[in-house]
Amino acid sequence: MTEWMLSESDGYDLLSKYGIPTPKYKIVTRAEDAGSTAEAIGFPVVMKIMSPDIVHKSDAGGVIVGIGTKEAAQSAFNQIVANARAYNQNADIHGVIIENQAAPGLELIIGGKTDPTFGKVITFGIGGTLVELMKDVTLRILPIDEDEIRRMVTDIDSYPLITGYRGSKPKDEECLIQIIKNVCKMFEDQKDLREFDINPIRLYDSGACAVDARIIMDDDIHLLDVVELEPVPPEYFRPKSVAVIGASDDTSKMGYAVMHNLLHFPGKVYPINNKRDTIQGLQAYPTILDVPDEEIDLAVITVPARHVPGVMEECGKKGVKIAVVITAGFKEMSEEGAMLEERIVQIAHRYGTRIVGPNCLGLIIPPIGLDTTYVAQSPNPGNIAFISQSGAIVNTVVDWSLTKDIGFSLVVSVGNQADLNFFDYLRAAAADPETKVIIMYIEQIKNGKAFMEIVSEVSRHKPVVALKAGSSARGQAAAASHTGSLSGSYDVYIEAFRKSGVLLVHTLTGAFLAAEMLSHPKRYPKGRRAIVVTNAGGFAVLSSDYSERYGVKMIDLPDYLVKELDSFLPEFWNRGNPVDLLGDATEGRFEKTFEVLAKNDALWDMCFIVGFPNNILSSEQLANQILKFSKSTDKRIIPTLLGGASMDRGRNILHAQNIPSFEELDMMYRVVGRLLYQIYRVKAQGVY
Repeated sequence: MTEWMLSESDGYDLLSKYGIPTPKYKIVTRAEDAGSTAEAIGFPVVMKIMSPDIVHKSDAGGVIVGIGTKEAAQSAFNQIVANARAYNQNADIHGVIIENQAAPGLELIIGGKTDPTFGKVITFGIGGTLVELMKDVTLRILPIDEDEIRRMVTDIDSYPLITGYRGSKPKDEECLIQIIKNVCKMFEDQKDLREFDINPIRLYDSGACAVDARIIMDDDIHLLDVVELEPVPPEYFRPKSVAVIGASDDTSKMGYAVMHNLLHFPGKVYPINNKRDTIQGLQAYPTILDVPDEEIDLAVITVPARHVPGVMEECGKKGVKIAVVITAGFKEMSEEGAMLEERIVQIAHRYGTRIVGPNCLGLIIPPIGLDTTYVAQSPNPGNIAFISQSGAIVNTVVDWSLTKDIGFSLVVSVGNQADLNFFDYLRAAAADPETKVIIMYIEQIKNGKAFMEIVSEVSRHKPVVALKAGSSARGQAAAASHTGSLSGSYDVYIEAFRKSGVLLVHTLTGAFLAAEMLSHPKRYPKGRRAIVVTNAGGFAVLSSDYSERYGVKMIDLPDYLVKELDSFLPEFWNRGNPVDLLGDATEGRFEKTFEVLAKNDALWDMCFIVGFPNNILSSEQLANQILKFSKSTDKRIIPTLLGGASMDRGRNILHAQNIPSFEELDMMYRVVGRLLYQIYRVKAQGVY
């Protein structure tokens, strides 16, 4: 037996063992026993069919509630059994369970599932029959402490129903907290408990009762342990010599593109081709073993998959530290390819060679001029490390970055991750002094617990931004419980990122805007309080809308601050926040306003500045005042220079001083809203 569901009685017994309140119950197998049993338990009672072959009892007519007499109990027994037979004539019926009918209360759900990547996950929220319609739930990856349980309870939108809503009495929140603690202990203790939901658990003014529970066991659960991984020495990512195995003069070949991109590498480059004496102007060698240098730091392999094991053997003998295997045709293709991949890993490890890929775009380290990929144009050096499970996305991002003046410290297409994986690249980026922020494009993580441990450590020192693919429900297997459907794989990734200090975004543009914000020395806003300064009334109104939508808290201006601004602003300024300096605002008007705000920066945590093209104030003048303002306060200054090319000079001035400026008002508030959500758990609508 691999998987089975506990009977209702066994489920109640397991819950009771861990101090989770359940109804009194007894199972009967004859109608004549139903009346006396119901009377002994105490009316009213609920009666339900007991059959491992009938999961959804209500659908089968296997549940009758509100039974108040002995005669009604006997009649209900016969009706339930008859309904069950009609629903499934081959069902194995164990009897009918009679239990106390719990009093009405606030119906909640507490559930759990074993996620294949991150292990045991607990879910809490509004339950009952509307659970999947409302979807007002939160989840956490175990283990969690009591403080996290309390945050979990307050996170649901319906939390006011627990504290007392519109005159209703508060529910027993402390009892609920204790029950969730007990459920977590049960889930962690029971190693073969795979998935469950307690739905509903009714919460009262005093106490609670688990009315129904579906508990699925599995004696074949395999959870990956957190493994100690040997970090890759930093010098491996600073090669002084590179060999291209499969280098070519044929422009249609991969070996040509890779070789072409390495021509600007300042170290030694050796083309390997057993049919030519020279490749792209450089002397070629039949094999890597024929290269006169004693050791080669890095090899790029572009030959067909069937030749890679032999080539890897030669790389090992030559002392190659890292082999970048661009070639496809391994485990992503077939069982035979998987065996081939395993073989090259075994060969590499025998010699101490590490592998990037296979089936990858390659590795780019712009600060040292290394590009082992076939991108059309190498990216500029910068301070962002980009680690991606998609080569096509790397290609696109690199091309896009050249038009946006975005530079990279490291770009990795991880491919099949046969050897080096996300953990290794995260550690390499964390140890790299050039890297200020890390962006990851993730499709799937193999060992979630190990990932969380490593990225938690990395994110303490350097911001980590993640774009996770696979948020749609299409193609997912049907869940065996409410919890399974409510807490899908994507939701667990979101929680893993939150718990690990990773900033989740949903667009590539958002990822790089967030990265640019986080690469600034001030990094995060110190709180949610914001003030907006603009010379455009329409954008002031939109700023109010967007700030509310994305969880930014706009402060009210105190009287003394309004009075001080009154001393130099036009008589008809709006005297509110956003501060509208009007369309004829000069550089001097912005300067004086910024001076007042800097002097009073205890009132706010971030200042949004919104400018637009006009003939009175150039983008350069506004940018210079923003720089001066930023230097006068330790709070975050977040500018948006709206418009086209006429605002580029101002944007370039800010960019040169590492102050990110946005070109779209909505996107600015979206990015900040996502940051606030991550840091302060601020709920917002539509945060990207």
